Amino acid sequence: MSGVRVLAGTRKGAFILISDGKREKWDISGPHFAGWEIYHLKGSPADPNRIYASQSSGWFGQQVQRSNDGGKNWEPVDNKFVYEGVPGTHQWYDGTAHPWEFKRVWHFEPSLNDPDTVYAGVEDAAIFRSTDGGKSWQELPGLRGHGTGPKWQPGAGGMCLHTIVLDPSDAARMYVAISAAGAFRTDDGGTSWKPITKGLHSGFLPDPDAEVGHCVHRIAMHGSRPEVLFMQKHWDVMRSDNAGDSWHEVSGNLPTDFGFVIDVHAHEPETIYVVPIKTDSEHYPPEGKLRVYRSRTGGNEWEPLSKGLPQSNCYVNVLRDAMAVDSLDACGIYFGTTGGQVYASPDSGDTWTPIVRDLPAVLSVEVQTLK
Repeated sequence: MSGVRVLAGTRKGAFILISDGKREKWDISGPHFAGWEIYHLKGSPADPNRIYASQSSGWFGQQVQRSNDGGKNWEPVDNKFVYEGVPGTHQWYDGTAHPWEFKRVWHFEPSLNDPDTVYAGVEDAAIFRSTDGGKSWQELPGLRGHGTGPKWQPGAGGMCLHTIVLDPSDAARMYVAISAAGAFRTDDGGTSWKPITKGLHSGFLPDPDAEVGHCVHRIAMHGSRPEVLFMQKHWDVMRSDNAGDSWHEVSGNLPTDFGFVIDVHAHEPETIYVVPIKTDSEHYPPEGKLRVYRSRTGGNEWEPLSKGLPQSNCYVNVLRDAMAVDSLDACGIYFGTTGGQVYASPDSGDTWTPIVRDLPAVLSVEVQTLK
């Protein structure tokens, strides 16, 4: 029987939750790397046994871990983009007069068809690629070398490249999002990049319609329509129908258009999910009611989904990498909170169940569908 494996990265370790296709009972393992911040875990679409994990500490720096057996065993890989064993923040000298500071890996994005190729988005904002399963990494320098680079500024969480989206129809095309620089696209495998921010408006900028400086929180795509993108930014839910060349707002009747996560139903490319957060200074659900909002029309028309979620005195946050979907016939939706809960819906959001509680604050949630 098919099933799912949920990968949860937390402030104090990684947890792996496995269930069959019914998604009613869960086996939980962890904490893996107890006491370490696990910013992101991501499984390879090309190999269900391959998982990459970002393990970091303010004292010991960054380590990349890899599992080849679904998370039962782990091995550190060489991490040649950091200085191993040196306490504190690492710096990587790129030949310029000033060092570029390497703090952590925020996001892994494995290749869709090669388990040994994986991309890493890091802080300070840069993108790396490994073609040997994480043993060595090469920067794609065209992004940091883009002419707008000197105008990039850190968001509240740092200047992080936190989102990487691969185009399943074009191996040379990918998208990244940087806080707080904006969104960029490459059409040549990472050699060159262009800002894709036309239509974004950020009132906190001196020029609200500037080419760079927008704080994009997350980008999502449905594989069957790679030209259609959805974005949750620092205020506003946005949509592009032309691969990011232009955007328009689809916040519609949301109670607030501030939030961090956005994702797309596995089988319905016009069905999208967000979790509204009250404001950019009050990072909790409006009225203390935890609700996922679903649009079946690609935006503008939204419905609250609350069955099984706390509807009073709930003041958790849902961070940018903490929502995912599975690809079973009845699409499952998952998200984690800073209160340590991971919620699952086996029916596309109609009902929710906490499949684990009282974890450390959840930083990321990813899902592997097991055949």
